[in-house]
Amino acid sequence: MSVSVKKPIIFQNIPCTLVTGFLGAGKTTVINQLLAIKPADERWALLINEFGRIGIDGALLASAKDSKPEQDNIAIREVSGGCICCTSQLPLQIAISRLLSEHHPQRLLIEPTGLAHPRELIMQLSAPHWQTALNMQAVITVLSGVQWQQDKYRHYDGFQAHVRDADVLVINRYAQLSDSEKQALQQWIAKLNAQVKIIWAASEHISHDTNDSSNILLSESSVSELKTQLTKSSQVISKQRTVNIVHPQKSTTSLQPQSNTLSTALSSDVFTNKDDAQTDTDIELPYRYHEKQQELQLAGWRLPAHYILKADELQSWLLTLPNWQRIKGVVHTSDGWLQINFTPDSLTTSTVSAQVDSRLEIILQLDAHTNNDNDTAVESDRSEGKDKAAFLSSIETLPSIDWDTCDRELMALVI
Repeated sequence: MSVSVKKPIIFQNIPCTLVTGFLGAGKTTVINQLLAIKPADERWALLINEFGRIGIDGALLASAKDSKPEQDNIAIREVSGGCICCTSQLPLQIAISRLLSEHHPQRLLIEPTGLAHPRELIMQLSAPHWQTALNMQAVITVLSGVQWQQDKYRHYDGFQAHVRDADVLVINRYAQLSDSEKQALQQWIAKLNAQVKIIWAASEHISHDTNDSSNILLSESSVSELKTQLTKSSQVISKQRTVNIVHPQKSTTSLQPQSNTLSTALSSDVFTNKDDAQTDTDIELPYRYHEKQQELQLAGWRLPAHYILKADELQSWLLTLPNWQRIKGVVHTSDGWLQINFTPDSLTTSTVSAQVDSRLEIILQLDAHTNNDNDTAVESDRSEGKDKAAFLSSIETLPSIDWDTCDRELMALVI
């Protein structure tokens, strides 16, 4: 009796582009523009890392591509519930390997959460395991001119880190900067990364609603420059690979898993990605979670599609939440299905096609000393802990929030 042995899956030189940027910088707009220029006969894959547990961007992109023939052959996968740069490397390895093995893409795009520290992710992707599998192209980083104007961002190491580890810097939302501010911005960039290529991403609106971020397109010249970067090798990652050779990691078990470990995980039903858990159709709705990560409070809701919320009252309620830093969602409202994308610098809503359910997620900065027995603490990266604390201290801290009250207030908005 012969026993068949499953051969390991071998991937070779798959072009891969990392698109980074601080929370609220505008990465999604750039990702959408890259997907829009995909040749019709190519298969692409997109890996999205959501900081919270509820996948919103992936669900929207999957829904949108159904109505866009030019976006056929795009596989989308989410890793939710934490930053892939701060956790062990295995979730990243599994997510990438499954995308490659199940969809055989000719190009891979990776969008980490805006709270990610790019150096950690670059170190992971520079590991020997990926050097033959992935052909790392230029690291594209998105920077918001509006954010840069504020001292709390400009002097925060977590914000600067995205610039330091970029091959290409896409600057958007800079229309309100004066000529002297643009010059100061360029000097600030040069001190952090003198070799980075800068693309001033001129944009145009395709509708009269100037607050609708989904109706913003990059100019043809900006898109053309971005397209060129998809075929340029990453100097940042090449340098890191040299560092890995000169100063190899002490432990190859945790940082550089062997290929048979991946093969076992890929063929095993024991391992389940967090993104799989969040897209399961058997999750009982309505569903809500809240937890603490990196001194931030996160909360999210998934509601049945037939729950219709009062549109104006919902937005007013969201804006009165204490010291929110990011609000994202796709919700069935009295004004139809709305995509919500709020940052302290930008409030945008747009209409979208009907979804399988409503999803809403918020990130709040509350008192770092408050504790909740139901919160799940996630230890922040020690190397930037003090700096992150300084950044967060620049934002007013408030007492702990009563999530049960929030639930009742949100449910009161259902028609």
